[in-house]
Amino acid sequence: MFVNNIDPVLFRLGIFEIRYYGIIFAIGFIIAFFFLKNFIKKGKLDLNSKKLDDFILYLILGVVIGARFFYFIFYDTSVFWTNPLEIFMVWKGGLSFHGGLIGIVAGVMYFGKKHKIKFFHLADAVSVPAALALAFGRIANFTNQELVGPVTNLPWCVQYTAIDNLCRHPYQLYASLSHFIMFGLLLYIFFRQKKAGTTFWSFVLLYGGFRFITDFFRLELKFFGISTGQLLSLIMVIVALIAWKKR
Repeated sequence: MFVNNIDPVLFRLGIFEIRYYGIIFAIGFIIAFFFLKNFIKKGKLDLNSKKLDDFILYLILGVVIGARFFYFIFYDTSVFWTNPLEIFMVWKGGLSFHGGLIGIVAGVMYFGKKHKIKFFHLADAVSVPAALALAFGRIANFTNQELVGPVTNLPWCVQYTAIDNLCRHPYQLYASLSHFIMFGLLLYIFFRQKKAGTTFWSFVLLYGGFRFITDFFRLELKFFGISTGQLLSLIMVIVALIAWKKR
């Protein structure tokens, strides 16, 4: 058993807090920047430095706006009338991947249209660092002691002191491992793909499949044994398979 008594706040200065979650969230975009910059050098992404800076900004806005609002619309609607300012407190956690994906797709489409760059040319490149950022994001959920799993007596169970004294499945680490695997697969696919869109649709398919499986070890409200996140992930798998069939 591992006791997770990590303080999610790295340090405090009055009402000002620096949380591990926020640091890891920022690292995700730094990772994306350097990966995309490397892809430019290798001729896999047709952008200059100025456009890359703008593109990262579009990605940040897309992720934050999409993930934050989607989270509260589907998982915590009451915040809109009880404490609407909490919507802007990203560092406290509460981001929906599916909303973030919609936000990124919208941002990529808008940026591509503005600069006359094909959607899949950008989406394929973004998919690779996105998988790695997601892996670190689940580790951030672990430090925040959120998104825990059900009670278990397995030897690798984790006790989350901020929640209770029970030993639980470390869902966040399961999900993080699946994202690291997905990152490796996507990196391999990206440098060997022969048709634009292959990496992006692989991302959609792999994420949806992995998420559907790992979420069985996530403690959350389920209907007929399936959660909202699993249902949305299943839709991702179906959409990806349809897209592959039409290629």
